[in-house]
Amino acid sequence: MRPRADADRILAFAQELGRAGGRPTWLYLTGGATAVLEGWRETTIDIHIRLEPEPDELLRTISQLKESIGINVEFASPADLIPELPEWRERSRPVTRERHLEVLHFDYYSEALAKLERAFDQDLKAVREMAARGRPPKP
Repeated sequence: MRPRADADRILAFAQELGRAGGRPTWLYLTGGATAVLEGWRETTIDIHIRLEPEPDELLRTISQLKESIGINVEFASPADLIPELPEWRERSRPVTRERHLEVLHFDYYSEALAKLERAFDQDLKAVREMAARGRPPKP
């Protein structure tokens, strides 16, 4: 079993993935990765991502990085649980950029609605934390 991912490991994953890409790509972080980078939690078991597009070289690199960095990566996003909200990409907040890879937090509105739809205790706690910290920001 791989160790839990902290902010340094999540950012190292993004940095290494960015070095491998050769064309514009967007990496959307969601779930525990967002919670860790926003400071709501110290670590996460795995990071959930959405990659657009999904170039073969990055998919291979993700597989390699799972082993070399020792991080669990799951392809999952709010769009897997609820219909995509209009303009979710425009509301996704930037995290970092590494060469051709733009790393963003998946739209917080989508994140909150997906968590409410699933309604696990941890999801409801995360939505309360998001609201307490002003995420998503008020329109």
